[in-house]
Amino acid sequence: METRNLILDTAEAVFSEKGVSRTTLNDIAKAANLTRGAIYWHFKNKADLFDAMLQRVILPMDEYIASPKQDLANTALARLRDRAMHVVRTLANDLRTQRVFDIVMHKTEMVDDMLPIRDHHLEAIQGCIQTIEKDFAQAVAKGELSANTNIRQAAVGLHALIDGLFANYVLSPALFDLMTQAEFTIDNYLEGLRQRGRSN
Repeated sequence: METRNLILDTAEAVFSEKGVSRTTLNDIAKAANLTRGAIYWHFKNKADLFDAMLQRVILPMDEYIASPKQDLANTALARLRDRAMHVVRTLANDLRTQRVFDIVMHKTEMVDDMLPIRDHHLEAIQGCIQTIEKDFAQAVAKGELSANTNIRQAAVGLHALIDGLFANYVLSPALFDLMTQAEFTIDNYLEGLRQRGRSN
């Protein structure tokens, strides 16, 4: 287990530096001071290693689906906001998750043996959007948003905002404070949906 974790830690570092497509298992073995045989003892190929690296973290899309239910005394929109900010907080406080998200978003070509990873990524996006849709549907049912609200578009929009913030933050963490910017962006988005309902 110690060797396996060493391989995964090293793979994160090498993938981050060179990109996934330009990294070979031999590169990872050399960086970890191991033989290629040691790598193959634990992983069938690079895609298998990459998948194991992903399994060590919960990426933002999965985190939203798995995030705990909030206090039922809150409004539906407040619960949605709390879930969204929980996801932001998780990424902001976990350097490994930031590094892996950066690798997935900016340093991976989703082709050939990485296609199953792409399929999982798309499934996670769809699952996240569907969960946000349910949260917006509750807000509509409780009269917090207009009955005319297109909950699919609202969910896709919120997902895009959060995903875009994360993608830019891991690219350059000095660009902005993630928590502050996320609060501003999410609050204004939700307020915009409320105001749109009042004007209709």
